[in-house]
Amino acid sequence: MADGVDKDSKTEAPTQRRFSEAAEKGNVPFSREVTVFASTLAIYIYLLFYLPAGVAHLWETLRDLFEKPDQWRFENGQDIVALFVRLGWESSALVAPAFVLMAMFGVAASIMQNLPTPVLERISPKLSRLSIPAGFNRIFGLPGYVEFGKSLFKVVVVGTVITFSLKSEFISSLDAMYADPTFLLGRLTSDVKVILIIIIFATATIGIADYFWTHHQWFTELKMTKEEVKEERKQMDGDPIMKQRQRSFARDLARKRMMAAVPRATMVIANPTHFAVALRYVREEDAAPVVVAKGADLIALKIRAIAEEHGIPVFEDKPLARSMFAQVSVDSVIPPVFYKAVAELIQRIYASKSKPRRAS
Repeated sequence: MADGVDKDSKTEAPTQRRFSEAAEKGNVPFSREVTVFASTLAIYIYLLFYLPAGVAHLWETLRDLFEKPDQWRFENGQDIVALFVRLGWESSALVAPAFVLMAMFGVAASIMQNLPTPVLERISPKLSRLSIPAGFNRIFGLPGYVEFGKSLFKVVVVGTVITFSLKSEFISSLDAMYADPTFLLGRLTSDVKVILIIIIFATATIGIADYFWTHHQWFTELKMTKEEVKEERKQMDGDPIMKQRQRSFARDLARKRMMAAVPRATMVIANPTHFAVALRYVREEDAAPVVVAKGADLIALKIRAIAEEHGIPVFEDKPLARSMFAQVSVDSVIPPVFYKAVAELIQRIYASKSKPRRAS
């Protein structure tokens, strides 16, 4: 994207080449809010299906420690280390699945948006990224306001909904502090589930909105000016002047090759100056006559001149020359519709060759 280009002048939709170049540079639409929603959902699944059993197992371990301390030896430092290692493994077994689920859901959310592609350009250091004006625009521009709006929604709206949802249970939650620890844990788990459900719905709403906003912003940034579209089309199709020169050069080569084939022709059919078609027929080579050259106006005259120079018979037949010029391309066999007319001309050539010459 060219620097200093007025955004108002970017009125054209991005081309496929523009999309490809952006993807190669790692510039793809990505919503972080979708990843946040996936991670929150992973926490809720962990809390719903794994945490109760994990906490119960950890509670059994701690209860054995405090209710039956005689089972543990504390004679030296190694015994203390062994105890902490045991507690560490038990705590890790409780917490590790949460991190694994969050990582899996986060990676899945990223892959569903865009396949990961390593791009060295995005991680290479650039002094332009330290630009103060660019950072100011990111903070106080439209993307900065959008991020502020999302944060405000999370704090104010979500916080308000959670407050009103748990307001009726505030007193009973205080009473639960003096109850049995097992009951307190269950009550805490229930409140956390309610909070997570609210957060899941909030992050899902923000994630959907942010997904479409991110794609819209990405599409808008990739828009092109009319001049950029013309320049890209010129690069893909080639310079028109250069292409015209190439076509002219190719026509000259084809014309020279065609003229070089005229001396090998068997006959030339003319009209009489507008069209000329040179045919070659050798019974051992082709099943039917082949057009080795054809032309109109000056090229037709050139074909006739070469034919006369090499003693090749020239027959003037206006309808036949005109039809054959229009229907048969160079190096192609004539269609059956011309067999009879051409065969008569070939017979005339063979007849003229078979006539004995008069003695001088």
